[in-house]
Amino acid sequence: MKYFLPLFYTIILVTTLSANNGYKLWLDYKPLDKNTVQKKYNYIKYFNADNTINDEIGANAKSLLTKHLSTMLRKKIDFNSNKSQCQIILAIDNNIANINDEGFEIKFRNKKLTIEARTTKGILYGVMRLLAMVHESKDLVNVTDSPKIQNRILNHWDNIDRTIERGYAGFSIWNWHELPDAIDPRYEDYAMANASIGINGTVLTNVNANAIVLREDYIQKTAALANVFRKYGIKVYLTARFSAPMELGKLKTADPLDPQVIAWWKNKIDEIYKVIPDFGGFLVKANSEGQPGPQDYGRIHADGANMLASALLPHKGIVMWRAFVYSHALNEDRFMQAYKEFVPLDGKFLSNVLIQVKNGPIDFQPREPVHPLFGAMPKTPLMLEFQITKEYLGQGTHLVGLANMYTEVLSTDTYAKGQGSTVAKIIDGTVHGYNTTGIAGVANIGTAFNWTGNYFGQADWYAFGRLAWNPYMHADTIFKEWVNATFVSNSTKVKNTAIQLLDESHEACVSYMTPLGLHHIMAEGHHYGPGPRVDSLQRADWTAVYYHKANENGIGFDRTASGSNALGLYNAQFSAIYNDVNACPDAFLLWYHHVPWQHKMKSGRDLWTEMITKYDDGVKTVKGMLTKWENVRGGMDEDLYKSVHDHLSIQYKEAQWWRDAGLSYFQHRSGLPYPAGIVHPPHDYKYYKNITHPYAPGLKPKW
Repeated sequence: MKYFLPLFYTIILVTTLSANNGYKLWLDYKPLDKNTVQKKYNYIKYFNADNTINDEIGANAKSLLTKHLSTMLRKKIDFNSNKSQCQIILAIDNNIANINDEGFEIKFRNKKLTIEARTTKGILYGVMRLLAMVHESKDLVNVTDSPKIQNRILNHWDNIDRTIERGYAGFSIWNWHELPDAIDPRYEDYAMANASIGINGTVLTNVNANAIVLREDYIQKTAALANVFRKYGIKVYLTARFSAPMELGKLKTADPLDPQVIAWWKNKIDEIYKVIPDFGGFLVKANSEGQPGPQDYGRIHADGANMLASALLPHKGIVMWRAFVYSHALNEDRFMQAYKEFVPLDGKFLSNVLIQVKNGPIDFQPREPVHPLFGAMPKTPLMLEFQITKEYLGQGTHLVGLANMYTEVLSTDTYAKGQGSTVAKIIDGTVHGYNTTGIAGVANIGTAFNWTGNYFGQADWYAFGRLAWNPYMHADTIFKEWVNATFVSNSTKVKNTAIQLLDESHEACVSYMTPLGLHHIMAEGHHYGPGPRVDSLQRADWTAVYYHKANENGIGFDRTASGSNALGLYNAQFSAIYNDVNACPDAFLLWYHHVPWQHKMKSGRDLWTEMITKYDDGVKTVKGMLTKWENVRGGMDEDLYKSVHDHLSIQYKEAQWWRDAGLSYFQHRSGLPYPAGIVHPPHDYKYYKNITHPYAPGLKPKW
């Protein structure tokens, strides 16, 4: 028996390691088919690199090239000092045209390939692009590419105790207890994944900040991570708790105009840069949801941001000041509050301050109109914030291809300087000439072995990185890229099915959760599942009833001039598209209008029938997604198949839950019958009061 147990566990270990468990993400650089190597790449034997490619980033680029190319081509690809004998050349050219400092050119001619860039960071990105081409057995072709946004940053809402706010893939990958002495290999794998898609920064800590991260011992822990990430061109950032001078420095105030407070922050920032010379700066959530901030002392956001920015400026650090602010005390549409608070401050921020704005004006809903701040602050760089973790889109269980949502937002025209002033052109500086640009994504990464819990959640991480690099990419291109890199050895049928699931999933999610512009009708607190009747007198601006306003006459939030007039915040050309209830796109109808149930929709159906149809279409699409996945069983590793299948099964059940809870409640409010021949819930709205929340047994949604 003593011999059986080790053998048994060895078998389990080998089985686990050989399975396609998703750990390597889209970077599973396995040996290529021998025929492919012979036909396309057999001539590659050596590479050469300029002597100037010798810093940490350059050395890493050369190491990645030889390591992974050697694996895929089934032979050692060595460095050779004789360029004439080399098939791959890495070269720095400070005068190269058509690229910026992070860009690269891949030139391929007569079985000779050159990767040129102005910096070693460009060389790194060029190497990663070459590895991607070989990984997918593509022909080697000329490529010229540069990132269009400077600061491409993941935001981790990770706490020091390793819990993650709105995290659905396990615990934080940062093991603060063991840092700086124990360096988990996962840190380097994380950095390589980010570099492969062009992400160049990471905020390690939660926006609901803890001052402890600024303590001396935690600065050393942060430095250990920075030392791993540096060779991948990635800077580290921290979240700054505004009250840190009181909590750590024992000052009596955190007033940003107080000389002692200003000195404390300057000394603290100098201390950080002595240990982390390429520290990126701070992300700040202030005077929002109970977080301390400058308004506690009668100051404005610019006072707080500029205090930090002035201390960071000599070190070339930045401040990302979040615009996610609202007050329950104000009796006005929350849609409008950030605009009213920040637009008057345009031009009052220092040059190294970016205002970080969520894609929509409420809070990461399945679909939102673009935030009215975009285009409204020409003198202050606006940094777009997307959510990758799906707080309101089924969290860890629902497959929702977010590239479609991201590209919908980025391509929306703000008309800030006439037609063509898209959100993408706002944030990359094209419209207003911002000198500093940025984009952020709230990460969906955790200790789950495949990083994201839901296997297809990897596609959202990938999509954010690709769009951060180039916000003009099409979603279908991104879906194909991720699928081809992730299911590289699978059949065309498997790949096409995966692409279809990603492509149709976001619209399905919107349909079964919040069709026709419904929003904020999820359960309170945990935000998992439907809660259309959530109503709390203590939080009148945060409730489902406040937002959908359903009654016997109609449904929807009037944001025209006859209502809150939130549409008045936008450019007149933008507002004109949505002001007319008959012309307003169906997708945003209930965002902007309170509409009678009998209102005739563009389909010819009345609103009530259209709502039923949309809800049911969403459910049917998810059922179709499940069936499509079942049809490719046997075409991949069984563990991978089962993981995706289990999540799709949950999604199908919960899509029905969302549909039935929504329709039963809205039928109760409208008093209208279900049209003959149309699906309707098996129970009335009272039944859904008693559904137990699946994440917390015994916790029931508030109706």
